Amino acid sequence: MTRQYTIRMAGGVARNPLVRLAKPVDLAIAADEHIAIVGPNGAGKSLLVDMLTGKYPLRDGSLAYDFSPSPTATVYDNIKYIAFRDTYGSADANYYYQQRWNAHDQEEVPTVRELLGKVPDKLDGQAKRALLDMFRLEPLLDKKIILLSSGELRKFQLAKSLLTSPRVLIMDNPFIGLDAATRASLGELLEQLAGTGKLQIILVLSMLDDVPPFITHVVPVAGKVVGPKVERQTYLDAFHAQDTVNPWTSLQQSIAELPYTHTNYTSDEVVRLNHVSIRYDDRTILKDLDWTVMRGDKWALSGENGAGKSTLLSLVCADNPQSYACDISLFGRKRGTGESIWEIKKHIGYVSPEMHRAYLKNLPAIDIVASGLHDSIGLYQRPREEQMDVCAWWMDVFGIAHLKDKPFLQISSGEQRLALLARAFVKDPELLILDEPLHGLDTYNRRRVKKVIEAFCRRRDKTLIMVTHYEEELPAVITHRLHLERHY
Repeated sequence: MTRQYTIRMAGGVARNPLVRLAKPVDLAIAADEHIAIVGPNGAGKSLLVDMLTGKYPLRDGSLAYDFSPSPTATVYDNIKYIAFRDTYGSADANYYYQQRWNAHDQEEVPTVRELLGKVPDKLDGQAKRALLDMFRLEPLLDKKIILLSSGELRKFQLAKSLLTSPRVLIMDNPFIGLDAATRASLGELLEQLAGTGKLQIILVLSMLDDVPPFITHVVPVAGKVVGPKVERQTYLDAFHAQDTVNPWTSLQQSIAELPYTHTNYTSDEVVRLNHVSIRYDDRTILKDLDWTVMRGDKWALSGENGAGKSTLLSLVCADNPQSYACDISLFGRKRGTGESIWEIKKHIGYVSPEMHRAYLKNLPAIDIVASGLHDSIGLYQRPREEQMDVCAWWMDVFGIAHLKDKPFLQISSGEQRLALLARAFVKDPELLILDEPLHGLDTYNRRRVKKVIEAFCRRRDKTLIMVTHYEEELPAVITHRLHLERHY
């Protein structure tokens, strides 16, 4: 008899009200189907995955699996879930923001080789070698996990999961943070794996552009309600038919009308790097780099994963201690001439994958936004009422005003990214540094944030440095480009 399904959920409702979807779920995933779970930020996509993986007991309904021909029947052995929140593994809480740049605090951090060696490897030697070659992990094997870029980290996590030969692989936004070549290679690999009949793939996606051709069906989620399963092309045709571009005119106008904030520095030079080189152990990250950013410039910073983009930004943001040993000037003052980190940071609005990873504080979302006023991780100095009004205004600009009192760790990853973006803008910075700012945002919010960036940067004396692996994410205001080559 032909097997009809791998996973079947009938009338499923989670027992815990904090993680419960709005309506019971009825969903069957057949053995030859590969699924994309799609929906806006905060829709409930992750809640559905939690139910599929049995993370929470059901109050009502049933959940059944058929993992044949797998020799075991346990969810642990057969389902692997990779949630890309830029984590460094189960010991993530032991790592802190900026540790990546502090070599003296990395002695106990494991290497990629050590962590891969702990994986119960079910692949033969040839298949394992092919996997390492696919993700170009060989040069990373002796690198400490904390030193991986966000893109390199995703490659490592994917390879680690695939080594165990799971029956079902669930991946949350696997393509974000990867350069174009790696995205293409990953898509080809997943298509090959899907074609073997040995692996069922479920992707959780915020961007419909990332729905690969091997996906057979789409499961839409909106407002904490799971919709019926739809064939891929049928869903995409219906989505594009109703897709309209919001001009965002009133939103951009409100940003343009913000008063001019006078700077307290006089130099037209915002950033100057003179023959800067950065090394970790025997690996060169940046080599003899000259770069000058002038007031009002808008730079697009590009390069493949591991090329040193985040390292370069850590020098500009005064997070990297090696900046003291380099010839670097920020806002007209040479590093190491008496200025404090906080004097530098008060001019800068910053968001990055590393910053997102570091935010494990379960404060109300508006307090996370307010922490940007003083560049802290938590909120150690209570802002004045008028400052909190500014925080609420920026939350409204990014479409998350309704989340201001909700605990940060209880909102979706995309909503967290919007809160951190509001945090970057809240003090009206002269220099805006955005490292992959649209990570994990749905199509609507990507457009919204792009328009906010454009409107903000058209104001007088605003300077921008932005990193993205998607050319279409760059705002129309870009005036300069810097491409970094990776040193092997």
